[in-house]
Amino acid sequence: MTENTDVIVVGGGYAGVMAANRLTRRDGVHVTLINPRPDFVERIRLHQLVTGSDDAVVDYQKILAGGVELVVDTVTRIDAAGRRVTLASGGSLDYDYLIYAVGSGSSVPDVPGAAEHAYRISTLEQAQRLQPVIDAADASAALTVVGAGPTGLETASELAEQGRKVTLVCGDVLGPYLHPRARRAVAKRFAKLGVTVIEGPGATVTSVTGDAVQLADGREFRSDVTIWTAGFGVPDLAARSGLTTDALGRLLTDETLTSVDDARIIATGDSVAPSNLPVRMSCQSAMQLGPQAGETVLSRIAGKQPKNFSVGFFGECISLGRRAGVVQVARKDDTVSRVYYEGGRSMAMLKEGVCWSTVWQMKQEARHPGQLDLWFKDRRRQQVLAKAGKAPADAGRSS
Repeated sequence: MTENTDVIVVGGGYAGVMAANRLTRRDGVHVTLINPRPDFVERIRLHQLVTGSDDAVVDYQKILAGGVELVVDTVTRIDAAGRRVTLASGGSLDYDYLIYAVGSGSSVPDVPGAAEHAYRISTLEQAQRLQPVIDAADASAALTVVGAGPTGLETASELAEQGRKVTLVCGDVLGPYLHPRARRAVAKRFAKLGVTVIEGPGATVTSVTGDAVQLADGREFRSDVTIWTAGFGVPDLAARSGLTTDALGRLLTDETLTSVDDARIIATGDSVAPSNLPVRMSCQSAMQLGPQAGETVLSRIAGKQPKNFSVGFFGECISLGRRAGVVQVARKDDTVSRVYYEGGRSMAMLKEGVCWSTVWQMKQEARHPGQLDLWFKDRRRQQVLAKAGKAPADAGRSS
């Protein structure tokens, strides 16, 4: 009788779920998904949790293939030589292959007072901690959102649409990813919602207290609740386990998503740095990287050379409250174009459709693994690698 191949997936976010489901397309593969929570977190809805319009969680039974075993625990160390992971509960699990999908969160702000007085919302627990604070705040309370990326824009607009007094501190520019034309459309929507937008030179937060925010140019204003959405960070599990990472702590891999240290370890999602030239941290890329990490493992089990990964972007879809939104169109290599779409409920419904479709894709992958490959291909990545002088990294020789 042929023995099972044991594959552990560390992390049950978008990429981890897609990878775990893809692995079930081959008989004889036992898949264990290790995640610290019993439910899947829709991270792209956490701003809705804060304002009470969604709970941002999905039952894993709805999105995981029946052959995937869910272990609710946290991996504290990866023993690559022993092919074993240590769990926070005190146990350990052995593996033949491991998919590293620990995701990302907001980085701990190094601004004085921010860690103590500002609320982050990149995890379920952080958003749940903030929600009752918002609910308890007086209607006239001054709310400050720091960071003008998608999370900052969506959080500020959701709060303002509920009649809250909101100030958005952008740093240099509102919506740095957006084309200037789309940026003007967002600014127009914020003006209609009554959001005070602070951007430009000096619009960087230098300190946070329990009731105020101070900027680099010396301005200080009242802030009863400060919400910090700026910056990304990744868990340090790979570094603590002695694996090679990039400067941010993402696992360094070759173009097949295989660790440069060990061919039995494959990474995916926000926590991977292929050839030290990672793609943008996002749900959009995670949904594409997950299945491809699964395919790399399946190829190695079959004794075949895995294919290089490919991620292509379509742009960015941003809700501006429940009644408006904007879509920034991009080229497949993630450079923005002049094309954008703005509108009322139709755009808000489009963003809602995007959120819904991610869950739908995970369900489809669970039911029919391997039949849903909808990602866009970026054909120019190899040219970019060559131009940057980055020869594709070689995978580890360990087997």
